[in-house]
Amino acid sequence: MPTNPELSHPARPLALLLSAVALATLSACANYAGITPSAQPLDASRLGLQNPATSPADSAESADWWLSLGDAQLQSLIQKALENNPGLRAAQARIARAQAANALVQSANGPALDAELDMSRQLFSANSIYPPPFGGSAYEMGSLQLNGAWELDFFGKNSAALAASVGQLRAAQADLRAARGLLAANVARSYFQLVRIEAQLALAQRNLAQRSEIRQLTQDRLQAGLDTQLELQHSDGALPDMRLQIEVLNEQKALARNALAALTAQSAQTLALQTPELGSLAAPQLPTTLPLNLLGQRADISAARWRIEANLQDVKAAKAQFYPNIDLVGFAGYSSIGWDKLLRSDSVNWGVGPAVHLPLFDSGRLRAQLSGKTAELDNAIESYNAQVIEAVHEVADQLTIGQALQRQQSQQAAAQASAEKAYQIAVERYRVGLGNYLNVLSAETPLLAQRRQGIDLAARAFDTQVQILHAMGSASTAPAPQ
Repeated sequence: MPTNPELSHPARPLALLLSAVALATLSACANYAGITPSAQPLDASRLGLQNPATSPADSAESADWWLSLGDAQLQSLIQKALENNPGLRAAQARIARAQAANALVQSANGPALDAELDMSRQLFSANSIYPPPFGGSAYEMGSLQLNGAWELDFFGKNSAALAASVGQLRAAQADLRAARGLLAANVARSYFQLVRIEAQLALAQRNLAQRSEIRQLTQDRLQAGLDTQLELQHSDGALPDMRLQIEVLNEQKALARNALAALTAQSAQTLALQTPELGSLAAPQLPTTLPLNLLGQRADISAARWRIEANLQDVKAAKAQFYPNIDLVGFAGYSSIGWDKLLRSDSVNWGVGPAVHLPLFDSGRLRAQLSGKTAELDNAIESYNAQVIEAVHEVADQLTIGQALQRQQSQQAAAQASAEKAYQIAVERYRVGLGNYLNVLSAETPLLAQRRQGIDLAARAFDTQVQILHAMGSASTAPAPQ
């Protein structure tokens, strides 16, 4: 029988396949028309931010901003918190889950091979395609073969899904860095809060002793007829007020220790802590200006950018669903009627060829899926915009506080120096007999008030330094997406 030259030509099936792909491509392009994201990322240059794609990645050490505080005890507390915090372990578990998901998506780009063994006893229908003696009789059936498949990613569906998975993994890693920075900031702020309370407590004890001395001198002057009962009653009323302040400070101290114990995952009883004196700590360095371009490397902003990248790739993968799905499939093995013939050479069978799946009508499923992915991209972009604005706001606030603190500390230092001088004059007058000791104690009262204010301002300066370092120091160590 003569053969048809057109059917026997080897290029004919390939040409038909390519024609089908081309037609499907043209039809698919129209299917998702009109589905586009509406959100746009903020222009970083308008906010003074450097383009994160051109920013040099910080080293891993620079992200540990707390090392710059130079307090070994604080560093030990932060290290213990980072090792034992359940929230960080949960974040690490989310990274492991993202890594597993990434490996799963990555496997779609490679070929798959599996083995299959099927052995059964089957009754063949007498009224089907099997002639006698098979029809109407039961025989053993056997099949042993290898099945292979390889999806040819012509339209980038798998590569886009892989890129989206990488984006989610990078975002999870950035989230972990952000959580580490926030935990360290909470430990440092609680630590300096405890230092402030201890300093205020020591000052309150001195204030109580001073008020007790004033009360005793007033009692002596009353007995000598130099004061009245009114002055004594006034001195008596100051003592309970000072004892109340001490009790309040002791409560705050216990709460601050409880907070540090909880942050470091231990009990308050086992918290080994030698609170340093506030004056022994290195003075905080509060900048007058901040390099806002470094905000582009903050871990939380980096995570938001990676989520945009992941959602962008999800949209690409959803668009690729409109195009044909082309697989290269094949099998090879043995198949026979009768188990004793299964492994004979004439039982060999095999097959290989392409498989094309083309979506023609799905009641709008693919468009709905693409619309959902596009909405997720819009949400990720707007979340990123909000994160950037909030970061700029946060740093601007801390900068304003730092500048105001520097001015306030300058004025307070002048006021305290004046109070110190007045106190020294009162002491000298008392020593040479020109004044009594009550004048000395009275001159000490405004000095103690200035010292209390100085402690509060110094503690606020340390707290502001921690917040600035946290805002600028939790930099991403992973490459940032464009």
